[in-house]
Amino acid sequence: MTTSTTRRRLDPVLLARAFRTVAIAEACSWTGLLIGMVFKYLVVFDDVGVKVFGPIHGVLFIAYVVITLATARTFRWRVGTTVVGLLASIPPLTTLWFEHSAHRRGLIDGERARQG
Repeated sequence: MTTSTTRRRLDPVLLARAFRTVAIAEACSWTGLLIGMVFKYLVVFDDVGVKVFGPIHGVLFIAYVVITLATARTFRWRVGTTVVGLLASIPPLTTLWFEHSAHRRGLIDGERARQG
């Protein structure tokens, strides 16, 4: 045993898959929340959709922020890329665009990161 502390690294392939999954789930929860708001304010004036999708979206929003920070650190994203990734959580469905863009640009290529 050494006296230095060793940091556990996340598996880049699994992290990339988790990032994609959470980005899609966050966008779906945004969609559910928006539909719930349409029903609440325009259709039936009942807030059940907001009561259901609000907490779900809240949890997935936080999960997206956490997974984005972990992914940025593991894949050594530039600060600007990380900020754009975090800001993508605010407008509806933008996490889908950012995940697709990051994948296309090789920013979440798990196999390449695993090889060094």
